[in-house]
Amino acid sequence: MTDVGDPHRSGCPINLAVEVLGDRWSLVVLRDVMFGDRHYFRELLTGSQEGIASNILADRLRRLVGHGLLWRSDDATHRQKIRYSLTEAGVQLVPVMAALGSWGRRHLPVSHELSVRAELLERGGPQLWDRFMAELREQHLGIPRPPGTPSVFAELQAAYEDAVRGGPQAAPPR
Repeated sequence: MTDVGDPHRSGCPINLAVEVLGDRWSLVVLRDVMFGDRHYFRELLTGSQEGIASNILADRLRRLVGHGLLWRSDDATHRQKIRYSLTEAGVQLVPVMAALGSWGRRHLPVSHELSVRAELLERGGPQLWDRFMAELREQHLGIPRPPGTPSVFAELQAAYEDAVRGGPQAAPPR
């Protein structure tokens, strides 16, 4: 039971996660930062295949920063540009995103080119997710990953680009 002043419906971990991530756009914005290598408002706005409105994007970015899943920093190249990056909590959503993608591939009418990354993450399992999280920590938090570690992001991007060109089904990850 929650007390009267508690803004949450309950202390259930699933409920609390849904309160943060359960709206129509938050996971899509996180997906685009995580898998699309998009860090700026304009990139997120124009790169969204789902057509997010600018006011909704601004609200979701503000909320995701407020919930500690993204952090924002000034861009040294332009005074008015803000760069959005994943926090450690955001990086740790990789297994959740992999599970959502896997479930969507099994139960919904997905397109090959938009599901190929989910397929690779599913086949690669926790070992691939750990490598990807290490790479995201390097990209977003400046924490170096082990030297010589192959880029998961490059593998996912190459599979996507191949699928867009109509290439063969994705090869299993290494």
